[in-house]
Amino acid sequence: MPMKSPKWLMLIMLLFCLPCQSQEYAMKTNLLKGTALCFNMGLEKSLSNQWTAEISGSYNPWTLKHNRKWKHWMLQPELRYWPCQKFNGWFLAAHVQGGAFNIGHLPFPSLEDSRYEGWFIGGGVGLGHQWLLSRHLSVEAEAGWGYNYSRYNRYGCHVCAQKTEADRPYHYLGVSKLTLGFIYVF
Repeated sequence: MPMKSPKWLMLIMLLFCLPCQSQEYAMKTNLLKGTALCFNMGLEKSLSNQWTAEISGSYNPWTLKHNRKWKHWMLQPELRYWPCQKFNGWFLAAHVQGGAFNIGHLPFPSLEDSRYEGWFIGGGVGLGHQWLLSRHLSVEAEAGWGYNYSRYNRYGCHVCAQKTEADRPYHYLGVSKLTLGFIYVF
């Protein structure tokens, strides 16, 4: 008589043969942008054991007290390389970014008496670290350096529509990303 193996043992053996999918997606928010009243969210996808791709965006629709403006929207795709393990430890990143802005009447020297409206596009590189808090929760910090090209119109006062400069180019080289993020890993 042939020997019968229990069904549960066969089921366990079958489960060990199936590929396990863990840490494939992460959803995140940048707490620094949140303190500036910006809605922001990012989604990161695993591409392999050491590569991930992220797309994040932010939006600020507010006109503040005394007609102060800090309005903008921005999209920022990023590719990350993890030397050891994805979603854990150090990573190197390359990002591109683009968006539009309408800012003015803020307590900074060039923004007190003027309003700037325009768009920007650019890119850069970054270095970051992610710390695991639990199986699904993490915190990350990243700093990026890059270049942005912008074109803008400048308005002489923050309320009137008197244009003082039209379609001006601006080149920026400096910090292009600064993140202190809270992450949920699926």
